[in-house]
Amino acid sequence: MLSRSACTCGKFKYCEPSQCQGRPQPKKRGAADRRIGRFGQLEPISFHENNVDSAILQTEVKPITAKSIISTNQSPDIPWSKTVNPYIGCEHGCIYCYARPTHAYYNLSPGLDFESKLFVKTNADELLRAEFSKPAYRPTVIGLGTNTDAYQPIERKFEVTRRLLHVLEEFRHPVSVLTKNSLIERDIDILQRLAQNNLVEVHFTLTSLQHELSRILEPRASLPKARLDTIRRLSEAGIPVKAMFSPVIPGVNEQEMEAVMTAARSAGATCMGYILIRLPHEVRGLFSDWLEQHMPQLKTEVMKRIEECRADFRKQFSFETRMTGEGLLAAQLLGQFRHYFQQLGFREISPDDLDHTRFTRRFGSPQLELF
Repeated sequence: MLSRSACTCGKFKYCEPSQCQGRPQPKKRGAADRRIGRFGQLEPISFHENNVDSAILQTEVKPITAKSIISTNQSPDIPWSKTVNPYIGCEHGCIYCYARPTHAYYNLSPGLDFESKLFVKTNADELLRAEFSKPAYRPTVIGLGTNTDAYQPIERKFEVTRRLLHVLEEFRHPVSVLTKNSLIERDIDILQRLAQNNLVEVHFTLTSLQHELSRILEPRASLPKARLDTIRRLSEAGIPVKAMFSPVIPGVNEQEMEAVMTAARSAGATCMGYILIRLPHEVRGLFSDWLEQHMPQLKTEVMKRIEECRADFRKQFSFETRMTGEGLLAAQLLGQFRHYFQQLGFREISPDDLDHTRFTRRFGSPQLELF
């Protein structure tokens, strides 16, 4: 089990400062059950019926020895052909997370198990160092934290991401870091050194500027103000930041597009992107249940509008439409985004802008490797 931080009154495990009145305020979870789909029967489990409250469900972490660390893909709508994920599962508990279904491959639920039964790749840095040391290895920008957040809460204890950054710095290897957690500020020292050599960019997600909406959408991620403050601190340290308005959820947060983009620009983000919500496999049922719990009066309309953009849910895996959707509403959202992008003075940045020519296996030597 992980240790927990005390609330502001010093008596309980979790407590919202505004509600701290001597009563326990446990951090919530995103999912409500251990729903199992493709690799088992559909088994929604009510914790209340079993006298177990999902709000106080403790996080379990299992250290594992990974066999490999770099994943490869040929997806044309993802800018990284190589990715690294230090963790499996994510404690943030974002109900919409497209990575949830991966937990089914471990015979675990994409629901509560995904956010409470986590795996940490304790040898990740050793594996990365071994890969970089191979004579045949050729550098290309690595996406760090593409499947689950590299700075989720357990990183504070295990520091796998920080060790990976040390390896990337040793080899002068370019990296894009993806997160929505202010814990990344802990590593500004390494990120700043990487940035000075044009070896890093940060993709930082903003989903909403509304405290309450963020709290129920992404219960254990940093709140909006903290995220904007982090973007500002990273930018002030000379670390390029691309803010991501993600996911755009029609009927829930789409009306915040201009406000989110304006806030990100004011905080120092130089580029902006967005992703329309996808609901692969079990995520569709989990998200529908979440709407029923938190926005029952909007559930029908929200699902209808999502389906307008995802007329054929099978196409959400298609490279042409999975990031921006299809149909009139999706086209309107894309048009709005492009308008605000230009109006606010964002510029395009790409992992291709990072420098892979500095890669070296001669630690501490300024000499570049030619072969």
